[in-house]
Amino acid sequence: MTARSMLHIDTRLAKRTALLTRNASRPQVIYTLIYVVPFYLSSTTRPSRTLSRDAPSVIRARITSVSLTCVVCSLITFVILTSQGRATNGEALHAMGYWPLGLAETGRSLLLTAILFSGPLYETLLVDGAWRQWLSLYPVTSLFSEWTCWRNLVAGPFTEEVLFRSASVPLMLLAQTSVARTIFLSPVIFGLAHFHHFYEFRVTHPHEPVVTGLLRSLLQLSYTSLFGAYATFLFLRTGSLLAIFIVHAFCNIMGLPRLWGRVEPWHDMDDAESNEDRDGGRASAKRVRPSVLWSVVYYILLVAGAVEWWRNLGVLTASTNALVDMKI
Repeated sequence: MTARSMLHIDTRLAKRTALLTRNASRPQVIYTLIYVVPFYLSSTTRPSRTLSRDAPSVIRARITSVSLTCVVCSLITFVILTSQGRATNGEALHAMGYWPLGLAETGRSLLLTAILFSGPLYETLLVDGAWRQWLSLYPVTSLFSEWTCWRNLVAGPFTEEVLFRSASVPLMLLAQTSVARTIFLSPVIFGLAHFHHFYEFRVTHPHEPVVTGLLRSLLQLSYTSLFGAYATFLFLRTGSLLAIFIVHAFCNIMGLPRLWGRVEPWHDMDDAESNEDRDGGRASAKRVRPSVLWSVVYYILLVAGAVEWWRNLGVLTASTNALVDMKI
């Protein structure tokens, strides 16, 4: 059985999968509940006015919780895929993105995403001068010294991709869900999984208006759903869990791109404020207004990066390990 047909269901199994076909998104909903609900079962992980979600103890407890969830859900998916002769162990592992690792696919997916972020990379590395931090390897060392960095760049991206792509997408394919529905339905559930942050925001910011929390959560739902669609697309095209994990971590590093406003270096602003404190306000008069050319270059790169990303979307995601046939 080839990689492209490993989840093909012949007529003898059609009746057995009819229920899955009608309820293709149900496993994802169940997995999402298993992922989120445990956060509220323990005082260590539950949102609190006195204990921040960024506290090391909270981060460690939540990482332990979601890691166990990922193991349980992955095992469930593996058993479903390999039961009743649907797939061999190797085919199931490939369907879940574990093997082959897809090192080449990872490199190309990262390059494609970096092209999309050409403008933000310019602002971060050159305008803000973050290239100095990368030369000193600070971003790498911070992973092992700051729990928030470990959560945002390693534990969070990996567990989310394991649950919402590796464990969930193969079940949608098994249920013969269309490619379009798989790409666009799966991310909505992924985005809704983040909506519980609204409750966290209300608990930790009780004096903020409810509408502020709702708008904040709707914004998060929007960009997490968009990213989820992109990650699902990459997963189907590359068949690599490693690729989407690295891309997810990269996007977490970059954050939302600037869509308006003037580009100014953060370090200059910080230096000006610190000098002003030391010199009694005299430093503000010495501060030079950033060149408008920085903003012009940024927005040109932002548009050019989006165009080149679109032009290379098919080429840089093509792989013999693809989970489905997709014409780009």
